[in-house]
Amino acid sequence: MTDISRALRERLAAEAVIAGPPVVRDTIAADGTRKWLMDVGTGNAIETVFIPETHRGTLCISSQAGCALECSFCATGRQGFNRNLGVAEIIGQLWWANKCLGAYDGGRGESRAVSNVVMMGMGEPLANFDNVVTAMQLMLDDDAYGLSRRRVTLSTSGMVPAMDRLRDACPVALAVSLHAPNDALRNELVPINRKYPIRELLAACTRYIEKAPRDFVTFEYVLLAGVNDSEAQARELVDTVAAVPCKVNLIPFNPFPGSGYARSAPDAVARFREVLLRAGLVATTRKTRGDDIAAACGQLAGQVADKTRRAQRRATRAVASAVDPALELAP
Repeated sequence: MTDISRALRERLAAEAVIAGPPVVRDTIAADGTRKWLMDVGTGNAIETVFIPETHRGTLCISSQAGCALECSFCATGRQGFNRNLGVAEIIGQLWWANKCLGAYDGGRGESRAVSNVVMMGMGEPLANFDNVVTAMQLMLDDDAYGLSRRRVTLSTSGMVPAMDRLRDACPVALAVSLHAPNDALRNELVPINRKYPIRELLAACTRYIEKAPRDFVTFEYVLLAGVNDSEAQARELVDTVAAVPCKVNLIPFNPFPGSGYARSAPDAVARFREVLLRAGLVATTRKTRGDDIAAACGQLAGQVADKTRRAQRRATRAVASAVDPALELAP
């Protein structure tokens, strides 16, 4: 930085560090999806995924080391939780991807490696509100990365008060992890629903659209065989979301060791989607990318020095259940 004084350069060298998170492992899937494991210290590592497509490059960014919400079908939640990532650790993932990938022509004469960002990696972004919002503001700033609000998407499990704060502070595109058509099932799959049930969540979505860059919310729906993928549940989902301008993104479950769930059969996915389409909803089925390197949706695990001791408690319960099945649900 030769445009500042020598004295200031020496002071900055002594007091500040400019560096991205160290990359521990760089893996490329057969379909071109790329995953980086990044060291964030104290026994923790996060995962960042780049998904190349013909007209865009999408980067899936992590916001926490682990996740405290423990959605039952998510590998990250099984790892437990250690801490929030700082602004530098969040924006550093985008910095590294652009540096590593080089120029990428998004089909519009642009020269950038990453044309779209999704806050859908490890962690619940709204549980790390201040750092995530600051990082996204850098993504949007014309003097930084210059992305549009339509090209930055935040995915939440449904932290309703924080959704209202986001609407006022930095209204980017919003995706909501719904995964069930009713409270009883969603309480099991997405435990935060016990605090913010579907009715409150949908009301927050409607409020968010007032300032959102898109005139709809995307509902993410992971299809689990025999759990939430019946045609009757599809019809119930239609009724549940009827009042909210939305798009439904159906996601075939991506297995991970010990998940206890199976992916819905292709014909079950097709039937579920057909019910939504016949009802007039916009419904898409997400193409699975990077599952051969555990880079697909729900598979990111990284390495977490779990402060919640969640994995330890789960292992203890499994041993107890093997000895006596009646102990399976013991705390």
